[in-house]
Amino acid sequence: MNIKALLAEFIGTFMLTGAVLGAAFYSFGAPSGAAGIVGVALSIGITVFATARAIGHISGGHYNPAVTLGLVAGGRFSVASAIPYIVAQCLGAIAVTAVFSAIGNAPASYAANGYGDLSMIKAGLWSVFLIEVVLTAFFLIVIMGSTRPGAPAGFAPLSIGLALTAIHLMSIPVSNTSVNPARSLGPALFAGGEYLSQIWVFWAAPIAGAVIGAVIYRFMDE
Repeated sequence: MNIKALLAEFIGTFMLTGAVLGAAFYSFGAPSGAAGIVGVALSIGITVFATARAIGHISGGHYNPAVTLGLVAGGRFSVASAIPYIVAQCLGAIAVTAVFSAIGNAPASYAANGYGDLSMIKAGLWSVFLIEVVLTAFFLIVIMGSTRPGAPAGFAPLSIGLALTAIHLMSIPVSNTSVNPARSLGPALFAGGEYLSQIWVFWAAPIAGAVIGAVIYRFMDE
């Protein structure tokens, strides 16, 4: 077990989830004007770009259980290392949610994901499941293509960060954007209630999407 890699995954997921929570908790009510959905999307995209550049070389910069499992399906990561990575990622997301809980002024939802009445546009289960599958598949295609052997050096963090920004712009109104089971788990644990009862969707859909995206990319690149 590579402790340094697990610590990098903890920190990366901590910062990724924190980018969502901080922007979602505070930017909508800022006295100078709400940053809104664009602000949240940029916050996470920039953070993923920065952490991938800073510590991505230590662990591979997954910061997401769906990405880890997608890379396993794509032949880029070992099955044996997947579970420790996922545990580190979940702990990072839970830890940063606890930090923002201590800071205070967190909404009751803790920016958790949801469908039905928990969706901004009241999107149903099928709509939320479908968008999470499709966008996570897209995300894995971007990740695998950007990190392929022979890809332009140094550009992967930029393309991955921009893809995640676009994903959030597209899906925050629908599902509050997961594409990352760890990011969903931390807030759901603190929000509790119906948010926690719906957490299975935000594990099942991103993981299914990641595997689909990885298989598609692997087929195209063979």
